[in-house]
Amino acid sequence: MKQQFFITGTDTGVGKTVLSALLCAALEAYYWKPIQTGTMEDTDRVTVMRLAGIGTDRALEEIYSFVPPVSPHLAARWAGTEINLSRIEIPEHLANERLIVEGAGGVLVPLNDDAFMLDLMARLRLPVILAARSGLGTINHTLLSLAALHAAELPVHGVVLIGEPNKDNRETIERFGHSKVIGQIPRLPHVHRTVLLQVFNNFFDRDTFPNEARAAG
Repeated sequence: MKQQFFITGTDTGVGKTVLSALLCAALEAYYWKPIQTGTMEDTDRVTVMRLAGIGTDRALEEIYSFVPPVSPHLAARWAGTEINLSRIEIPEHLANERLIVEGAGGVLVPLNDDAFMLDLMARLRLPVILAARSGLGTINHTLLSLAALHAAELPVHGVVLIGEPNKDNRETIERFGHSKVIGQIPRLPHVHRTVLLQVFNNFFDRDTFPNEARAAG
């Protein structure tokens, strides 16, 4: 099984980047965020490199990068350009490598006047992992996101809940979302490679990642 996944979320700030870093560390995967907004302070690429402990050789540069922390379609418009999905393809040299691709925002974030993040997922055809909050309000957001993914006939690898464990929310999402919760990321006072590997070992269904590289410190 080729370990390549597209990481999306129920909304901005849900924890996609931490999840991406965790999987990059646990699977020894490459990281790529083809569309990045909000680069005033730092990029998610830099954050993942720091958290996962990977170098620039395993973190691909963005195809589109914009300074304002706004939706990609708006950031591109302000920059006087337009996001062209035909420019975004998985590099040939990574075709058989472990790869984590991180989206921007949620499933229905517009990329231009005609396309959404969902269309980029459909173009790349990677199994999707949905990052969702574990607490109050997550059921509606998560089920809506899963419904959009299923309607587009995209392969959903599973859901990862982020925050304090909530058994009822987890069971409800699995039942009505027709998708398995494959991991949980609890609140972490400190985030670095060793901690992320411990979380993967203790809170993830490792059977869903049968070819994991090494989930040790």
